[in-house]
Amino acid sequence: MPTHLITGAGAGIGAAVAARLHARGDDLILLARDAARARQLVERYPGARTLVGDLADPDRLSWAFDKQAMPDRIDSLLHIAGVVDLGPVGELRPKTWHQQLNVNLVAPAEVTRLLLPTLRASKATVVFVNSGAGLQAHADWSAYAASKHGLKALADSLRAEEKQHGIRVTSVYPGRTATAMQAKVHSQEGKEYDPSAWIDPESVATTILMALDLPRDAEVNDLTVRPGR
Repeated sequence: MPTHLITGAGAGIGAAVAARLHARGDDLILLARDAARARQLVERYPGARTLVGDLADPDRLSWAFDKQAMPDRIDSLLHIAGVVDLGPVGELRPKTWHQQLNVNLVAPAEVTRLLLPTLRASKATVVFVNSGAGLQAHADWSAYAASKHGLKALADSLRAEEKQHGIRVTSVYPGRTATAMQAKVHSQEGKEYDPSAWIDPESVATTILMALDLPRDAEVNDLTVRPGR
């Protein structure tokens, strides 16, 4: 069975993907921010392994990974974790910028760097769950959109660099999806939140699994998913 390392498996799109892969018997390695969260994930996905590292503090990921047994095979690395905090440029402080850039961009780059030898050996698929904000920025979305525009650049560069090693890289750009993050966004926008109006996380999970299961003679570079209602 293939082995998948997933960030953000505790909720939203990440939870939908982890549940689907777990149900079909694939091996899971779930990144958790601390030991307590790791225990929760193992209870939720029996048989899964965990790796502890805080994406909000990417400078310490190398140290954290050095203290743990690292996997010797990874068939896919799924970067799904993310954070959002809206506000106009004139009001956003550096702390808000750093939080979103660290979790959404710097940490995925660092996790990929640390795992790259294993990814090369397995000819893995790397999936970056981006956002519609990674393609177009709107008012009040500057910090989040900047992190996601950067994530697109990271994916595009990685694809060009690692093609020679057999690594496939896919970026997925979901529109608004019915998750806790979307509820927070609506609250910050001062709007009523109706999850039925937006994409079900299961639908995004379906597109991610399609990219993972694609035969090795093909690669999906970019997938844009928009609300169909």
